Amino acid sequence: MPVARPESSDARVIAHVDMDCFYVQVEQRKQPELRGLPTAVVQYNEWKGGALIAVSYEARRCGVKRSMRGDEARAACPEIHLVQVPVARGKADLNSYRNAGSEVVSILSQKGKCERASIDEVYLDLTEAAESMLADKPPETLEVIEDEALRSHVLGMSIKDGDDATECVRDWICRRNADRRDKLLACGILIVADLRKQVLKDTEFTCSAGIAHNKMLAKLASGMNKPAQQTVVPYSSVQELLHSLPIKKMKQLGGKLGTSLQIDLGVNTVGDLLQFSEGKLQELYGMNTGTWLWNIARGISGEEVQGRLLPKSHGSGKTFPGPRALKTLSSVQQWLNRLCEELSERLSSDLEQNKRLASTLTLHASAYRLSDSDSHKKFPSKSCPLRYGTAKIQEDAFNLFQAALREFMGPYGTKTQGKNQGSWRITGLSVSASKITDIPTGVSSIMKYFHNQSASSCSKLSTDSCIQECPASSFSASESCSEQRSIESETAVSAKNIGVRCKGSDVGELEEQADTLTKEDVSCPSNKAIDVLPQSRNKLSTSGTQMGRMERKRNNSKEMTWGTPSIADIFKNYYTTTPPSMQEIQEDSTRANSSGPTASQRYRDEERTETTWSYKMDEIDESVIDELPPEIQREIRTWLRPSKRAVTVTGNKSNVGSTSSIASYFSPLRDR
Repeated sequence: MPVARPESSDARVIAHVDMDCFYVQVEQRKQPELRGLPTAVVQYNEWKGGALIAVSYEARRCGVKRSMRGDEARAACPEIHLVQVPVARGKADLNSYRNAGSEVVSILSQKGKCERASIDEVYLDLTEAAESMLADKPPETLEVIEDEALRSHVLGMSIKDGDDATECVRDWICRRNADRRDKLLACGILIVADLRKQVLKDTEFTCSAGIAHNKMLAKLASGMNKPAQQTVVPYSSVQELLHSLPIKKMKQLGGKLGTSLQIDLGVNTVGDLLQFSEGKLQELYGMNTGTWLWNIARGISGEEVQGRLLPKSHGSGKTFPGPRALKTLSSVQQWLNRLCEELSERLSSDLEQNKRLASTLTLHASAYRLSDSDSHKKFPSKSCPLRYGTAKIQEDAFNLFQAALREFMGPYGTKTQGKNQGSWRITGLSVSASKITDIPTGVSSIMKYFHNQSASSCSKLSTDSCIQECPASSFSASESCSEQRSIESETAVSAKNIGVRCKGSDVGELEEQADTLTKEDVSCPSNKAIDVLPQSRNKLSTSGTQMGRMERKRNNSKEMTWGTPSIADIFKNYYTTTPPSMQEIQEDSTRANSSGPTASQRYRDEERTETTWSYKMDEIDESVIDELPPEIQREIRTWLRPSKRAVTVTGNKSNVGSTSSIASYFSPLRDR
């Protein structure tokens, strides 16, 4: 079958850089005396000496493998040095390795688009740098080539016995008759060799690299010659690389799909896929998967380097093998709390340093059932929107676990009580945060709200957003906004009713103090000011809140009682002239027979001459007024239609004074 040629992707230059036994190198940098000695990094636990997570090449030559436990490694290589991973919260702490990996990334990213795939591996798109080198200083014009570049492995290049391999590589790099694709790869050889030397110089770490026209081929090439070497895959050698490659070695074919290819189609190598047409593969595995299988058999991959220096997710996990498997909900919750605490710290650090937010929390677990023929059933993963804060993440993670456990065990198989042993065992737990995005420019971090909560300032002043503390002794308009509401005030005042709070002894005193006010500014910590008195009299109302809450202090005690609020406060906002106080109306009764106008009459005259009203009559539903007690109805209708409700005076008391005021229907509210 003819092999399909890649499209424009074969002109790209992609490198995959893989650190050599990276955890061991980090520990050897801490302890230089370990260099050159058989060394392994162990994640210690009491079971058989812990699990090996990295093995040096010296130890590998002695037969030590990563699949071994610590005791097995000592048996295979008695002189081996086992270095324990740092421990935090009862599990391995990998922060030192992550930080070391960041050092490497910062160097590699200088030459092109960089994608950090894990702690110890990076993809680089060097196409732009290679094209620039090819245009300005092509390899064939170079008189000197670094030894590190000459030690490269060029797949498919034939080296006869007695030939100098480095000279063969030099000839391949400097070919004048090479096509553009190979010339770009030659530039890639020089760029990657220079980068690897810089990494070694700055960090003391060695790394291996694969250079090809796409990510898939570059990753396969990086592992072919290790340690501290690099391998190049020219387009002409793609089939040589893939023909004998075991199908399970290919990325994304190590699981069920690879097993299906082996069992159902008899495919054992990637080259075996060439015998099947694209249509046949689509028929067997679906449109997308079938096309993907057809492409990878031919070395075609359009996957782009993402240009990501930071991890695309954060995770924290722990395994519980053998007898250490978790048996109760309480033990699961205990470990989930530890894992979530670590995850929360990493999220907070990412938010603070990189201005990024994650949006999805996912729980993964591995488990089995004790006496069930379907014990191989996979424990389901569960996700939910991520809420920042350690306690919230812990709560959500445990809820996800319980939901997954119910699904895993069925509706009747779950033990819900904390210390009761269920018919299940948990052998692995992990929590992860994903869908991480950058915070848009100009948007403050949500954490800033919590940091500044104890010392907030009035950056945008209004009586809706800033509670004003008014001392009882002098109702001065130059009071500063309170920095933080007390707990008592939080429970006493609804967020809907934030208004001007005063400490006058009663409403009458408040009105008398308001008469003495002149137009002044209320200053706040941000040195901005607002005008709270549009008239010579304070209307005691806010621009955005119709009902103001008033507070008074009694007997110089800490207990605060609220003054007598009146529905009148609602309607005060609708007048541009302040209605007369009860004291003024009562004083009018002593002047009832005099020729001068009373306060009530002056007020009504002012209303008749008013040209602009701050409310519309049609907006007031009179059916609501009809449900009020008769005395209140009369008072409200007097305000709404003052010209039709004159205040008559009999004897020494006016009708208004003799009837009950609305305020009398509201007893003082007391703190509980």
